[in-house]
Amino acid sequence: MPSTSDFRPGLVIKYNNDLWTVVEFQHVNPGNWRAFVRTKLKNVKSGKVIENRFRAGEAIEIIKIERKEFQFLYRDGSGYVFMDKESYEQLSVQEDQIGDGAKFLKDGESVDILFNGNDITGIELPITVDLQVKETVPGVRGDSANAGTKPATMETGATVNVPLFINEGDLVKIDTRTGDYIERVKL
Repeated sequence: MPSTSDFRPGLVIKYNNDLWTVVEFQHVNPGNWRAFVRTKLKNVKSGKVIENRFRAGEAIEIIKIERKEFQFLYRDGSGYVFMDKESYEQLSVQEDQIGDGAKFLKDGESVDILFNGNDITGIELPITVDLQVKETVPGVRGDSANAGTKPATMETGATVNVPLFINEGDLVKIDTRTGDYIERVKL
C-alpha cells in the first residue's frame, strides 16, 4: 500500500474525493512529537493550491495519469474538438473542462490532455500564446486616465488590456493562466 514516503513532485493522489498533484513536500520530525509530512497540493481540475499535513507513513491513494499531446482543430456547437497527434482520432471537450484559457486557443495549437483511464481529468494549455490584435482603438499620448492600457480584441475573440503603443495587426504574447499581456512579438 502506498504511503506518504512515496511522495514526489508531480505525483497525483486522491484526497477528499478530488485529484491533487504534489507540488512540493517536506518530511518534518519535531523533536519528541510525531513526524509528519507537510505538502503543497494543486487541484488537477481547478488549479487551486492548498497546504496540507499528513501523518508520516499514512496510506494514500496514487492515481495513474496518462498525458497525451493533442492539437486543437476547431470549436463546434458542443465544445472544442482536438486531434490526437499519434492516432489522428478526434475528441470533443466541453468548455468548462478547459477553463478560462479556452478563449486563447487558436487553430493548430498543441495542448496536453490528462486522462485517468478514459476520463479527462484536465487540460494543460501552453503557458503563453502569440495572438494577433484584430481590433483596438488608437492610443492617444497623454491619456493616462487608464494607466497606459487599452482593450484589444485578439484573433480568437478574447479581449486583453494592452499598452497604448499596440496597434491592429500586431502580434502579442499573452499569458493563458492570467490573460495578461506580456510583450509584443517581433516578426
